[in-house]
Amino acid sequence: MVSYAAYGLGNALVQTIHHLAYGTWATVPTAKDFFSHPSIVAIPFLLLSPFFEELIVRAYLMTEVIELTGSSTLAVALSVVVQFSYHLYYGWAGAISLSFFNLALALYYARSRCALPVIVAHGFLDFYALIRAW
Repeated sequence: MVSYAAYGLGNALVQTIHHLAYGTWATVPTAKDFFSHPSIVAIPFLLLSPFFEELIVRAYLMTEVIELTGSSTLAVALSVVVQFSYHLYYGWAGAISLSFFNLALALYYARSRCALPVIVAHGFLDFYALIRAW
């Protein structure tokens, strides 16, 4: 819930900054733009994606950076930047908004070093996006 709230606050912040700078609200591609009518085949992808993303980019990357540098701050920042980079297909505003979600998960992982809650939270967000796309 905290990570989803962070996403909502981040999205509101990005939208407000965009509106102040350009006078319009940012329009970002949504899940419907990419997966307009997901079939039943989307469910295995939905179930596997959080495992791969969180185990590789969160658990493995952050653990290695912490062990090599001793810096949790660097590990959190690097994890968020990597996840930001491969979510750019949502546009700048969408990727920045998702970075707040990823930041909350990265901070949790840095403190607890437990990947399962992070995977579950990511899975819930993906499942919610799939339901909205249907």
